[in-house]
Amino acid sequence: MLQKIKPYTQPNLFQSQLRDMLDSKDPLVALADNLNWGLYEKEFAKYYSKEGRPAKPIRLMVGLLLLKQLENLSDEKVVLQWKRNPYYQYFCGMEEFQIDLPCDSTELVKFRNRIGKEGVELIFKSTIALHGKKAEEKQVIVDTTVQEKNVTYPTDGKLAIRMINHLHKIAKKEQIQLRRTFVREIKQHRINLRFFKHPKKVKKAKASIKRLRTIVGILIRDISRKIGENRAKKYKEKFELFEKVRNQKIQDKNKIYSLHEQHIYAMAKGKEHKKYEYGTKASIVTTMKSNIIVGVLAHYKNEHDSKTLEAALASATKNRTKPIKEAICDRGYRGKKKVESITISIPSQKQKRDTKYQIELKRKKFRRRAAIEPIIGHLKSDYRLSRNYLKGFIGDEINLLLAASAWNLKKWINDFLMLIFMLKLLLVYTFLLTLQQNKKERYPDLALMVFRLIV
Repeated sequence: MLQKIKPYTQPNLFQSQLRDMLDSKDPLVALADNLNWGLYEKEFAKYYSKEGRPAKPIRLMVGLLLLKQLENLSDEKVVLQWKRNPYYQYFCGMEEFQIDLPCDSTELVKFRNRIGKEGVELIFKSTIALHGKKAEEKQVIVDTTVQEKNVTYPTDGKLAIRMINHLHKIAKKEQIQLRRTFVREIKQHRINLRFFKHPKKVKKAKASIKRLRTIVGILIRDISRKIGENRAKKYKEKFELFEKVRNQKIQDKNKIYSLHEQHIYAMAKGKEHKKYEYGTKASIVTTMKSNIIVGVLAHYKNEHDSKTLEAALASATKNRTKPIKEAICDRGYRGKKKVESITISIPSQKQKRDTKYQIELKRKKFRRRAAIEPIIGHLKSDYRLSRNYLKGFIGDEINLLLAASAWNLKKWINDFLMLIFMLKLLLVYTFLLTLQQNKKERYPDLALMVFRLIV
């Protein structure tokens, strides 16, 4: 049940207001005052019932999600840091300092599932609107990256052992006595699979993989015979998945790389240190000059970059009020020259008909295109895009949207800090100008005064 918002609360006689304890120039305080929290309250109210126990405040849950992504924290850590940090509490709408945990970390999981992709898209759109006209540039930059999933490096032997463990659990749960468990034999196969790429161990490793796959088939058939038709329906999909993984070959398409994240696929981006990455492809659209992310999209299939362009630009267009005129891309997008009314610019060789002005314009434009690469690097290192811990393809979409939202909020914070710095410089300049106009003698502690003003 959604809690009713109190329009006015009388100040506590025994405890001071949280706002009075904080630095009003802190960027987190300024950001809290500028975000449109009323929009979240209004739009997310439809996801709540009128019955049951009172839910946590919407502002609290949205604030925790944004802080988690901004500070690169886990669900458990952000809840703990909220208790210790008064600025976090003010950001989430608290009027007085709280000494208890705001909620259990699993509440964040339930809230993400409650609002879904649509709710997170609304949060992302509000972070774009925070920048105003800066986010409405006519030119945008588009690029793709890999959002890796939280899975171990997939090997045939590892997947086979995982399937055997699952089948043992099913047999135990359904109280089925297996003809043979193969536990002792699997231990030896596990040893044989260590350092399987070593030339002296390749033969043994291949034999062990073959035998492990055979064991999977034996256990599936044994359980299917003894479980009965009615109970077998419950495990039909799981057994079909195991059969597909057991029989898949190197040359097959749409291979399964993880039993619990079946939608992920392998991508080769030509990196020296990482030949293959396992996850989903993500498109990112940023403005050309201000570097604000105006569109992101996770792709369910591993398509060529040129085929992802239309959907990526459509996601960016719906987050803006003005249309995009030009999208600047790298050579990986070759094959597309126009998407609806948007011109696609890709680096190419100089044309004979180009004037010096046109050549210089193209050079500057495509040099600027490289600005999206460090943005992707920051998204991965600072905003939890390097490894996605949220389950399923919906988890990929939500994590990508939250990472982009955190980047936009950080851009706003940087602009706010720059504004304060410029105001301090202006104050110092005015002070020195006044001294010069009055033609007074220099004070001996003038340097100290200037230093204090800047600080």
